[in-house]
Amino acid sequence: MANGTAGAPNDEPAADGRRLRRDRNRDAVVQALLALYADGNLEPSTDEIAARSGVSARSLFRYFDDVDDLCRAAIAQQQHDVAHLFKVAATADQPTEVKVAAVVRQRGELFDAIHHVATVVRLRAPFQPIVHGNLTRNRSVLRGQLAELFAPELAALSPTVAASRLAAADIAASFESWWLLRDDQGLSRTKAAAVMSNTLTLLFTTPEDR
Repeated sequence: MANGTAGAPNDEPAADGRRLRRDRNRDAVVQALLALYADGNLEPSTDEIAARSGVSARSLFRYFDDVDDLCRAAIAQQQHDVAHLFKVAATADQPTEVKVAAVVRQRGELFDAIHHVATVVRLRAPFQPIVHGNLTRNRSVLRGQLAELFAPELAALSPTVAASRLAAADIAASFESWWLLRDDQGLSRTKAAAVMSNTLTLLFTTPEDR
């Protein structure tokens, strides 16, 4: 009995140390992958991730089931890091121009922050149901923000027109539209924001045709 319990106090610190080391190494790998994404390397090799993290390539998958598992962990970490950027600093009872300005500011800051990881998400979503589910939920949240914030403007329209305007606003204020303006059209952040602002203003202030 004595021999069975004597080693227990010493085993616990050792186990805690292993867990801490594992957590530290796992986090280093995730941060390394995020850093590589931020550099524009959207599909880094195992060796590149290992070199950036300081964890040996052979050890990487002690912490993750496979590359997809590592990618999902990196996406989850970034979602946690940018959660504060999902909040729009406006309320439904404020003037339309104030709400439009708040949405444009929020979307620009959010989309610039998530640019590379969001691109990876869209590339992987068709092949990874978990990633696809997260993308669908995030899109729903952003669309819901517009519906709630501009509820008074939409209520002044017929249901059919309101639904059409909301759908168009959702596209105009989307990640995809923002980066079409920024990357494909080469607009500065200020000019891209002006395009989004003008579009949302037209959608939410133009009277319904009767």
